[in-house]
Amino acid sequence: MIYKILFAVILVNLSVIYPAYSTTHSQNDNNSSQQVKIGDKTVLLSGQKLKPGDKAPDFKVVDEQFKTIQLSDFSGKTVLINVVSSIDTSIDSVQTKRFNQAMLELPANVMILTISADLPFAQKRFSNTEKVDRLQLLSDSVWRDFGLKYGLLIKDMGLLTRAVLIVDSKGYVNYQQIVPQLSQQPDYEEALKAVKVLASASELESKIETQSAAL
Repeated sequence: MIYKILFAVILVNLSVIYPAYSTTHSQNDNNSSQQVKIGDKTVLLSGQKLKPGDKAPDFKVVDEQFKTIQLSDFSGKTVLINVVSSIDTSIDSVQTKRFNQAMLELPANVMILTISADLPFAQKRFSNTEKVDRLQLLSDSVWRDFGLKYGLLIKDMGLLTRAVLIVDSKGYVNYQQIVPQLSQQPDYEEALKAVKVLASASELESKIETQSAAL
């Protein structure tokens, strides 16, 4: 019992120090309109609208070999989902390479997935050319399952909007950053701070549970 109380106190302190740990945090809290801009044009997002604190829906995408990959495959890990429209564009390339580099500074219990609507062939070519080998590139081109379940599919375009999501080790959406203008990059520092806090809290919880079970 004392370990559970200690852990609860630590979580409260973490949420005060860095609000991204709180399940109510979202950089884009006015996302109720489900829309973003491409240049001066406003486009709608299709699919289920999620908010931090919601249970993260399982989804299926494919890797470069067209093997089905699901969110549930990473159960127990803190998962940062880097969402881009097409890795063939300069902004999406920079964004993906930035998160690939970030893997060097993240704990072992963190996984980064980059998801786009590109065909797996294009993702494989990009991965080989740009030496993106620390995160996992996944395609939503087959079923559009991820885009629809997370409300990130640009209506009438078949592309995903730019976003960063973090699913914590318990399987909840804990952080959501939907970039309001497709030509802008996400706030990398905020997202990486959030994932580090969540990963540290998950690791601490695991240690406390292990010690508690040993008593």
